Amino acid sequence: MARVTREIEVWGTVLYVDVASPDVDVTALNAGLDQVRDFSFHVDEVFSTYKPDSVVSKLRRNEIDIVDTTDEVKDVWNRCIAARDMSAGAFNPWSVEGGFDPSGLVKGWAADKCAEILQVHGGEHILVNAAGDLTLRGGSLIDGVVTPWSIGVVNPDNRQETVKHFQISDGAIATSGTYERGAHIVDPHTGMIAIGAKSATVIGPDGALADALATALMVEGRDGAIIFGNPELAQYSAWVIDRYGDVAWSLGPLS
Repeated sequence: MARVTREIEVWGTVLYVDVASPDVDVTALNAGLDQVRDFSFHVDEVFSTYKPDSVVSKLRRNEIDIVDTTDEVKDVWNRCIAARDMSAGAFNPWSVEGGFDPSGLVKGWAADKCAEILQVHGGEHILVNAAGDLTLRGGSLIDGVVTPWSIGVVNPDNRQETVKHFQISDGAIATSGTYERGAHIVDPHTGMIAIGAKSATVIGPDGALADALATALMVEGRDGAIIFGNPELAQYSAWVIDRYGDVAWSLGPLS
């Protein structure tokens, strides 16, 4: 059995990866992690809104059109459209100042892609944590025993306290809140800072959509429950801490 962990400083945060396999050696896993590192830097070069030469920055300045971009940029763009429509505009990357900003979806998308890279290199038990957007595969393998990954949600008012744990073997979990960047999510309907929720966690099969839905719930709060009535979201669930009062509520079959 081989297991490797690595921290990669990228996207203004730390990408943490834990990968194990009973079938390949450490060399193979490290090769996968090297490719994950290169891919994560590539994502920053393409999708960053802070790098003036990134593709997204050029889109925001109308220097290029989406039809002239690569397939991966079009994929993220189209996923943003789908999430915007599914959330009735609560997630809307085109509503922010400066133009198109996919930041509320692209970390979850990238975490899924990192997991795919590790699987190609023989990784079977995978955790990719992109600052609150996690992709999980195969459960946790420790000493030959496989158990679900245990993912904790931190109290946004006290980061030393974990207020909820989820047990997940395969899927994605995304949490948005005032953790790393403070109150940074904008309500597309008003242009003001979102006040719908204090923290929102979404669990589902797709990291990009879970990321976007968590952002939407930060905007809508309890009003966002209607979003999850969409049949396309039957495999998604949510756990939300209200903006006001020490109250949490949930939607769907939580793990």
